[in-house]
Amino acid sequence: MDASRTLHIVDPDARQRAELARLALAAGRHAEVYGTVGEVADFRPEAGIAVVRDHAPWGGIRAAMAHFTDRYVGLPVLAVAPWPDTAQVVAAIRAGAIDFLPLPLTAAVLRAALVRVQPDAEAHAAAQRRLIDARRRVRALTRREREVLEWLTRGSSNKAIARMLKISPRTVEIHRANMMAKLGARHPAEAVRICLETQP
Repeated sequence: MDASRTLHIVDPDARQRAELARLALAAGRHAEVYGTVGEVADFRPEAGIAVVRDHAPWGGIRAAMAHFTDRYVGLPVLAVAPWPDTAQVVAAIRAGAIDFLPLPLTAAVLRAALVRVQPDAEAHAAAQRRLIDARRRVRALTRREREVLEWLTRGSSNKAIARMLKISPRTVEIHRANMMAKLGARHPAEAVRICLETQP
């Protein structure tokens, strides 16, 4: 089975999950079903598309996507909801959803939507992988190494960083060298890029 063809269906309603899974199969896709975004994050699938209910109690699509990223899940998100209004659709797309489909769906509508969003889904997945990798690297830094990175990102010199952090320039050099090694950065510009990539 090609994992990239899997739809990870996230809906709090068991009947709606079952219906979306049935439509996924009718559209020629494999379906995995989850009752919450937390279940997806626990499972951590690495490929496919998440079909996520825009559900207010878990904070909607923006909160769902933030939860995925925080838990290193890089799936592109296709939002769904019954009779969504324009503001709901715009908010989901701005949050990074690749499309928003109104419920109820048909297999033909779902199939057409999946074909239409495939290029965006692939680009989103690649961007999310970069973001997740950058966040993993930055989170491995100590508090002081992170502070040095933040000041470096602002264009500060070692001497300026030493003044701001009230430590010696030599100590800054040590923290900077450790930070560069943990990030896998060969030069300061690469460290800055990695830092900036942690901001979705």
